[in-house]
Amino acid sequence: MGDILQAITSFLWGLPLILTILFAGVYFTIGSKLFQFAYLPHILKETLMKVFKKKESDAESKGIISSFEAVSTAIGGSVGVANIGGVSTAIAVGGPGAVFWMWICALFGMIIKTAEVTLSVHYRNTDENGDPYGGPTYYMEKGLGEERNFKYWMIPAVLFGFGIFGTFFVTLQNYTISEAVSSTFDIGMIPVSITLMLLIYYMIYGGIKHISKVAAKLVPFMVLFYVLAGIFIILSHFSQIGNVFSIIFQGAFGGTAAVGGFTGAAVAQVIRMGLARSVYSNEAGWGTSPMVHSTAKTDHPVKQGIWGAFEVFVDTIIVCSITAFTIIITGKWATGLSGAELTLSAFEAGVGDFGRIIITLSIFLFGLTTTSGWYLYYEILLRHLFKNKNVKIKKWFLKFFNWFYPIPGTLMVIYAVSFGLPGQTIWYFADITSAIPTFINVVVILILSKKFFALLHDYKARYLGIGKIDPDFALFYEDEKKGSVDKKDIL
Repeated sequence: MGDILQAITSFLWGLPLILTILFAGVYFTIGSKLFQFAYLPHILKETLMKVFKKKESDAESKGIISSFEAVSTAIGGSVGVANIGGVSTAIAVGGPGAVFWMWICALFGMIIKTAEVTLSVHYRNTDENGDPYGGPTYYMEKGLGEERNFKYWMIPAVLFGFGIFGTFFVTLQNYTISEAVSSTFDIGMIPVSITLMLLIYYMIYGGIKHISKVAAKLVPFMVLFYVLAGIFIILSHFSQIGNVFSIIFQGAFGGTAAVGGFTGAAVAQVIRMGLARSVYSNEAGWGTSPMVHSTAKTDHPVKQGIWGAFEVFVDTIIVCSITAFTIIITGKWATGLSGAELTLSAFEAGVGDFGRIIITLSIFLFGLTTTSGWYLYYEILLRHLFKNKNVKIKKWFLKFFNWFYPIPGTLMVIYAVSFGLPGQTIWYFADITSAIPTFINVVVILILSKKFFALLHDYKARYLGIGKIDPDFALFYEDEKKGSVDKKDIL
């Protein structure tokens, strides 16, 4: 079974998808004139610095939640067990060199995420309550279907939706959390899983507004808590930092020979693991977090797109790097361990039993916010699916999904405990379910790149003083469509 899943993963995360992601990153980087590099200070000013402000300038703009609540929810959805178990698995299978390719993917991922979030906000749709929702299926319908008259836009939209919902039935979060808490505190996995299920019910009962408010309070704390613990271990091994970089760069281009319990990895395997885990971690190109970003209060799509770039920066360049450095600098990467257990072992080696407790708590918090954040992705997809249905039917189905959502994760843990299910097998399923929607979404945003560049050009003119402002330029598709209808009425 494991060999079959590994073969499928290798095929899906093979050369076509890798080249597509890298091409998209290079294409958007060049087309935007190196925006994520040249304007990194501006990105941080408009995101990190605004975290400390009590009021946002776009507070009166159309939307359900604030920009910071949106990015907190998105970071909560992306900064999860992939940052702890995923990074360690990438190193365990691909060697330390995989970290380099995670960085490369993240740097390009910043502009990819900016593009998909921008398009998601631009093409978002207002429902019967006046609330905006958007995402890849929305810009497939409007950008491909309506603007480009592509009659078969439903095909990529359905395939994308199936790929996203694949993670609903084979969920990684509950299993990883239960495994970590169980091994650290000697508690059964099933009781931990049931406790987590009850907490998830608390998180999601109030929908997007409740999830976003909790995330805005919890996410900054949990990220800072984890980062400071990792920095403490890295600084305590300060003399080895140069060697860590050397190991990473050598492994990135030359593969890694067998060392200790590590079986060795070829360059192709190193690259594949680095890119796959980077996408699963920061979700750039996956099309997930743009769905929650689309509900944010903002008066310009690119303003929210910049928060997407910040999200990738925090997730991979900061949090994933902390995990990777801790694993490598403590020498645990060559022990043969993988997943969350490898990270737990590294932190335990760095600061003793307390380190293991820190990571276990981090996994618990990361997993809780990720599971809650992903609930919103599923809900927004369902809202799009039922948008033309009877309002009562839609409300009933969404309410049913709200009650049913936490159950599959717990059932999976019960199955794993009762019949045995290797953690690596679950990660293979995770890679499979992320590959399909990522490929579809990246291809679609490439097709819609002209719209993104037009929006970015307008943003530069309005807020950076670069170029001229077109007063007739429509920032949102609904306004653009309304304007077209009004012109027809006049004629």
